[in-house]
Amino acid sequence: MFWAVAIGAAAGGVCRYYLGVFVQQNTGATFPYGTLVINITGSLVLGFLLRYALTTQTWSIEFRALLTTGFCGGYTTFSTYSYETAMLMEDGEYRRAATYALGSVVAALAATFLGFVLARELITWRERF
Repeated sequence: MFWAVAIGAAAGGVCRYYLGVFVQQNTGATFPYGTLVINITGSLVLGFLLRYALTTQTWSIEFRALLTTGFCGGYTTFSTYSYETAMLMEDGEYRRAATYALGSVVAALAATFLGFVLARELITWRERF
């Protein structure tokens, strides 16, 4: 179990780093778009993986831990989100801080529910074949 989580976390952290750098370089450094994208996509992936894994029980507990606790834990950036929101507030950027905080929460929740829907669709599709 240790190695499953460790390998997943390493992969998630590397993906987080490169995606965050890519998004930030392509959108500018005045708003933490990289972290926002990572939080939303991480919520989507976690919602999908957990709904699928807990509904179908086709994955071993080790593989599920690799993907969820490991990969998603290494990939998502809630602590970075908190820090960036606090920094925007300290800089007097209250409107941007509120937009970022609320946008992250609302979009991440929506992405989690989308992950649920996608998992249900995959399960339905698999049952047909």
